[in-house]
Amino acid sequence: MEPTAHTRKTVLPGVGTRYDLETEAGRHLSVVIHQDGRRILAFHDPEEDDNCRDSAALAPHESTALGKLLTPDPVAHLHQHMEIDLVTEHIEVTKRSPYAGRTLGSTRARTRTGASIVAVLRRTAAVPSPTPDFRFAIGDTLVVVGTREGVDAVAELITGG
Repeated sequence: MEPTAHTRKTVLPGVGTRYDLETEAGRHLSVVIHQDGRRILAFHDPEEDDNCRDSAALAPHESTALGKLLTPDPVAHLHQHMEIDLVTEHIEVTKRSPYAGRTLGSTRARTRTGASIVAVLRRTAAVPSPTPDFRFAIGDTLVVVGTREGVDAVAELITGG
């Protein structure tokens, strides 16, 4: 369970709103949002709340940048451990393809290459997540996702190259 922050909101008539945060270390931090949109970040004396030790005025783009820095990225840890670069390619089924008129399952593409055929584009419609019994037609465009090597292997498989 995450610790709860001690915050307080105070309406400042004619000025705007002040948001106060008391940190676990006992520091008093305030953000004053003026009616005109300006923001002031300030540190206060814990013994005397009206005594401001330091402050910084923030332009709107600076407030946005600071907010992004302070907001945790819920998936950042995943990106740090993933070194796999995925690519997406469109591969056409031509009359030369050994799989024209055959089913997706007969390709065994995912098992053989590690890449996935995630959609098929036809002249009249798109078929997302085609099932193994989906039958390819000449002119279909396959949307394939995987590593560069895997997608290249599917292209070779489908084109007969």
